[in-house]
Amino acid sequence: MAIPDEQIFPHATGAAAETVQKHQQPQDVIFYAGWFCPFVQRTWIVLEERGIPYQYKEVNPYKKEKHFLDINPKGLVPAIEYKGNALYESMILCEFLEDAFPEAIPRLYPSDAFERAYARIWIDYIAKSIVPAFFRLLQGQTEEKRKTALDDFVKALGAFADKVKGPYFLGDQFSLVDACIAPWVVREYIVVEHRGHSRDLAGVNWKVYADLLEKRPSVLKTGSEHYTEIYGRYLRDEAQSEAAKATRSGGVIP
Repeated sequence: MAIPDEQIFPHATGAAAETVQKHQQPQDVIFYAGWFCPFVQRTWIVLEERGIPYQYKEVNPYKKEKHFLDINPKGLVPAIEYKGNALYESMILCEFLEDAFPEAIPRLYPSDAFERAYARIWIDYIAKSIVPAFFRLLQGQTEEKRKTALDDFVKALGAFADKVKGPYFLGDQFSLVDACIAPWVVREYIVVEHRGHSRDLAGVNWKVYADLLEKRPSVLKTGSEHYTEIYGRYLRDEAQSEAAKATRSGGVIP
């Protein structure tokens, strides 16, 4: 008998499970998360990179507690409760953590105003070009749709990689740009195994960058096993997440 989706790996596994266990004590920052979610992982990476104390709370997407829905009516992870106030949306949370904890080192945005704006341009590019192409490729059910999505995904990755100053996107220092794209680097193997993708298709710059990024300690510590089992719903285009629904309808991923 098939196991219901809600019973498949309800908690983080692997290295991420160890990280979760280290963050169970009450803190000013309460991090509401879903271990499988790439949008969660980008915020989680920022918390780990900057060493900000936080309490991790897993949200069951099939049974959301009233308190979570009270602080975040959209019901989406990630969300943060900070000293009784709530915020949500992954990039807003990343920016908040940068602003609210100026003493935490390292900062993930450059100090120069122009460089910060430049970083935001490429973060926006990730959101509008790379992430949608990934989901279209993941959910494509015909050869024609998959080919179009694969071409778009490879092109988007290649254009991004051409701007990498090396070894990280802005140069020697890991930045918020790297944190934002890392979860899709981690999950790239799914479309390699199931959709005919290869890092080599996006060029040597992408392969070198992605190979380095997935080995970053903060990326490893927030990464779980069993993504393929969870993303099987996307591969069959049966997922009911907001990202999946937006991809299916041709809308903007929230």
